[in-house]
Amino acid sequence: MLDQRDGIGKARKGRGRATPKGRQLDDAALAEVQRLLGDRPRRRDLLIEHLHLIQDAHGHLSAAHMRALAHEMRLSQAEIWEVASFYAHFDLVKEGETPPPALTVRVCDSLACELAGAQALKQALEDGMDPAAVRVVRAPCMGRCDTAPVVELGHNHIDFATPEMIRDAINTGDTEVHIPDYQGLEFYREGGGYSTFATLRDGGDWEEVQQTVLDAGVRGLGGAGFPSGKKWGFVRANEGPRYLAVNADEGEPGTFKDRALMETSPHLMLEGMLIAAWAVEAERCFIYMRDEYPASLEILRREIAALEDAGFIAPGYVDLRRGAGAYICGEESAMLESIEGKRGIPRHRPPYVAQVGLWGRPTLVHNVETLAWITRVLREGPEILTSVERNGRKGLRSYSVSGRVAAPGVYLLPAGSTIADIIEAAGGMAEGHVFKAYQPGGPSSGLLPASMDDIPMDFDMLQEHGSFIGSGAVVVLSDRDSARAAALNMMRFFEDESCGQCTPCRVGCEKAVKLMQADAWDRDLLGDLCTVMADASICGLGQAAQNPIKLVLKHFPDEV
Repeated sequence: MLDQRDGIGKARKGRGRATPKGRQLDDAALAEVQRLLGDRPRRRDLLIEHLHLIQDAHGHLSAAHMRALAHEMRLSQAEIWEVASFYAHFDLVKEGETPPPALTVRVCDSLACELAGAQALKQALEDGMDPAAVRVVRAPCMGRCDTAPVVELGHNHIDFATPEMIRDAINTGDTEVHIPDYQGLEFYREGGGYSTFATLRDGGDWEEVQQTVLDAGVRGLGGAGFPSGKKWGFVRANEGPRYLAVNADEGEPGTFKDRALMETSPHLMLEGMLIAAWAVEAERCFIYMRDEYPASLEILRREIAALEDAGFIAPGYVDLRRGAGAYICGEESAMLESIEGKRGIPRHRPPYVAQVGLWGRPTLVHNVETLAWITRVLREGPEILTSVERNGRKGLRSYSVSGRVAAPGVYLLPAGSTIADIIEAAGGMAEGHVFKAYQPGGPSSGLLPASMDDIPMDFDMLQEHGSFIGSGAVVVLSDRDSARAAALNMMRFFEDESCGQCTPCRVGCEKAVKLMQADAWDRDLLGDLCTVMADASICGLGQAAQNPIKLVLKHFPDEV
C-alpha cells in the first residue's frame, strides 16, 4: 500500500514528518478565535471584520491567532498576512516578537494638528511615558481638525490635547469611545423622517426622482463632483443583482463634515441611502466606515438596528463595515476591494463600478453628505439648493474649516463663497495671525496664496489655477507658517498612504519627500517627477499628490 511505504507520513527519525510543513495550529489560539467569531459566518469578505475582533481583544494579531483564523476561514496564511499587513491599524506580531504595549497613544500629525503643535505634543508624551506600558505613535488625520491637536487613546479621542489631559485619561482608564448626543430614529420620525422613503417605496417613479436630484444640482461631495442622479441610470442599465455602497471613509486630511453629520443627524444619510437603493433596486447596502470614527460606527450600529426593529429594513439589508486605517480606501474601487475583505488596491478602469463593482455586480457608490442632500431635496424640494446663488454659482455646500481661524468647524455656505467669505464665517483669522495661504480641498489640492482670495470655492472653478475644491477641506495658514513645511507635511502623508500598486506613486512620493528635505529644492528634478506622477499613476492619489509641490514652486518660490 502507498501509505505503508517508508518515509511517507512516518515519524521515524530522518524519514517523513509527523506534522505538515509551516506554522502548526495552536489549540489555545484556535479556541480563542472560535470564541471571538462565535456563530458569525466564515465568509471571505468578512476577513477584515474578523481581524478587528482579534485585534480589539488582544491588542495585536499574533502569528498563532492568524494561523487559527486561516484554519477557521479555510484561507491560506499568506492571504491573511497579505490583507492584515496592508492596513495600518493591525499590529502583526511574529513568533518570538514582543507584542506592543496594551495602550497606544496616536498623535495626529495632519497639517491642522501640526500647526497646533502636534510635534511638540508627541515629543512631550514620548519623554514622559514608559514605553513598556504606553506606545506613542504618529497617525494621519483623524477627522477632528477643528479641535487640533488631537490624540486617540485607545478609542477615546482627546480634543485640544495636552500631556496633562492624556496622563489623566490614562490614569482614570478613559480609553473607550465617547458617544455624542445625536438625533435617533424616534426624534427623526417625529420631524417627518422616512415619510419620503415610505411614499416612494409604495409607488414612486425612480426616473422622476432621478430628474429631481439632477435638477437640484446634487453632486458627489466626497470630492469627485459627479452629478449624483446620473449614476442611478448607469447602474440600472446593467443587469442585477445590484448593490449600493456608502463611502464613509472620509480620509482626506482637513475633512470632517461627514463625521459631523453622522454624529448629529445620521438618519439624513440613512434615508438618502434607502432612497438611492430603492431607485437602483439594490439587493443590499454596505456602509464603509473609516476606523478613525468609532463614535460614528457605534451610532450607525444602533440606528441600523433601530431601523430593523421598526420594520423599515430587513435584518442584514444594511451591512456596516469597518475600515482599518488606509486612506486609499476612500477611492471607490479600493473601498469595494476592502468591503470584499481584500487589500484596498484601486482597480483599473474601465470597467467602472457602476458596471462591475462589488463581486462583479453593478454598484452605486455615494458619499455621506451627498445622501443627506438627496433626502433634503426630495423632502423640501430642489429650491433649497437652486434658490441660493453667489458669484454665479448655485447651491450650498459644507466646508470643513481649520487652521489659523478664530472658530474652526463645519460651515454650510453658498457654493460660490470665496476663501475670504469662509474665513469670515469662521470668525476671521485667529488673534495675532495674518492670512497667508490656504488649502482649498485637502492636500491633493495643494496651496494657494492669500492674494487669490476671490475665487468661488466650488466645483470646476479652481482647476485653471492648478487646484480643485475636492471635499471642501479648507486649512488656513498665516504669516507665522511656512508654505514649504506645509507642502512637506502633505507629501509625507501621501508617502505613507500610497497603496504601493504603481511605481510612479509609490516611488515618486518617497523621492519627492527626500528632495523636499534638501536645503534648496531642485526645481527641474521635482518638476520632472511631478509630470511623471501625474501622467502615469493609476489613481487620483498619485495623480494629485504632486500638487503641493507645483503650487509652492509657483506661488512661494522665495521659500524653496
